[in-house]
Amino acid sequence: MPLPAPHRTLPGVVDVHLVRGAHAVVGAPADLLIEVPHGATRTADFDALRARLASPLPQSLVDFFHVNTDAGAPELGLAIAREFVALEPARTAVLLRCRIPRTFIDCNRRLDASPEEFRAGKVTPGLMPWITLPDDRALLLGLHEAYLAEVHAAAAALAPDGKLLLLHSYAPRTVDVDVDLDIVSNLRRAYLPEVEPTWPLRPEVDVIARDPAGVWLAPQAVVDALRSELDVPVADGATYPLHPSTLAFHHVTARPGRVLCMEVRRDLLADPFEPFAEMTIGVAKVAHLAPPIARALRRWW
Repeated sequence: MPLPAPHRTLPGVVDVHLVRGAHAVVGAPADLLIEVPHGATRTADFDALRARLASPLPQSLVDFFHVNTDAGAPELGLAIAREFVALEPARTAVLLRCRIPRTFIDCNRRLDASPEEFRAGKVTPGLMPWITLPDDRALLLGLHEAYLAEVHAAAAALAPDGKLLLLHSYAPRTVDVDVDLDIVSNLRRAYLPEVEPTWPLRPEVDVIARDPAGVWLAPQAVVDALRSELDVPVADGATYPLHPSTLAFHHVTARPGRVLCMEVRRDLLADPFEPFAEMTIGVAKVAHLAPPIARALRRWW
């Protein structure tokens, strides 16, 4: 299920999809910004950046890429944008899809955070430990900076009542392995048929709504609407907190009540879920989830 050509692109950095309602004013500020910071979901995304790096990487690192990237989130994000402007034809939505694989550098991370902070937040590192050469680090830091510049510019250009959806997908189970040079072999063992079912099953949808101290940071009306609109349970930070080591935390705290961060379980999108392969995203699955989410987002206005 490939996405259509973007409205604008920085190759290898970001795709920008503009979705305008039938009665929206051309050139008017966007009302809804949907960011998919882990939107590099194709093997080609991994291969293109891998070819630019000289650091020795773990063997078969592409397996970790497929397990750890947010397959289905870009397709769902675009479908939500279209449904939203169909409901609100005077409004405009923008989808930002990052094309930088988080296998090398994570565009939803503060790069100055310590390894201890990442572990405390139950999140993977910003710059991965297998990136060891200075030239590779400089390249990846430059890509990270370019992507964040696009995100900050898009957020700053929102309409005065504009809102931001931070959209992710995650694997069905919480697989607890160290992100180190043995990551691929660790994951292969974790996904053995007799081992995988022993890991905790994640919620179908999880709103990442609380900081590590338990303080609620999500728009309550939208979360309530999600729970009434969706036909699957909506959890409240059951998987991990909204941690200060993530850039999502910055968005949410900088715009109180105007940002929603949510995870959708990947087997609700992939057809089928395959941990170590580029996944096919089910058109019917996306079409099932997008309308109720778009209806819930309307509650912001």
